[in-house]
Amino acid sequence: MNALLQTVMALFARERNRHCRASYDTILEGTNIILRMPDVGDWREWTKLRHLSASFLTPWEPLWPKDAVTQSFYMRQWRRFARRWVQDREYAFLIFRREPDNMEGGLLGGITITDIKRSVYQVGTLGYWMGAPFAGKGVMREAISLILPFAFEDLGLQRLEATVMPENERSLRLLRALGFREIGLSKMNMQIEGAWRDQVLFEKQNKI
Repeated sequence: MNALLQTVMALFARERNRHCRASYDTILEGTNIILRMPDVGDWREWTKLRHLSASFLTPWEPLWPKDAVTQSFYMRQWRRFARRWVQDREYAFLIFRREPDNMEGGLLGGITITDIKRSVYQVGTLGYWMGAPFAGKGVMREAISLILPFAFEDLGLQRLEATVMPENERSLRLLRALGFREIGLSKMNMQIEGAWRDQVLFEKQNKI
């Protein structure tokens, strides 16, 4: 995104006591992957991977709209991500291979820090999704390991929360392995595929 558009969006998005904590061109680099903000040109890879992974993802996500794997839906999401980034309310990244495969492309999934509360809270919520072909290969573990220092050092958060359905054993194991602490169970916390579902609550504190 060019600097002029970013400046204009920031002026419209400005709120008292809130300011953007990271530039749009922020890149978090790991051994095998990089994280960066979604771009307009990512829509083809994004819709392809989401379509391919639909049966893998829909049991864990809110009900998909009818146009969930279209360019128009992606563009609505991109505008929302860009607006909320400059508002310091949500920081969304896509996960890519460091060295893309020209035959398959480089997109692996996505990860976000959303619902950011400032003032006396300094807390955000971790969310993530992984393309079906890449699940269980350590990609999300590396992605979360990259996002944690960004959350605590760059964004200045004190606590990061996450919620997982009790049946999602893979995600439960992942968060526990990365030092998230289970703090309770929220009954009928979120609508998934049109039904109210329980969620296990996790948190990770910034070690000051």
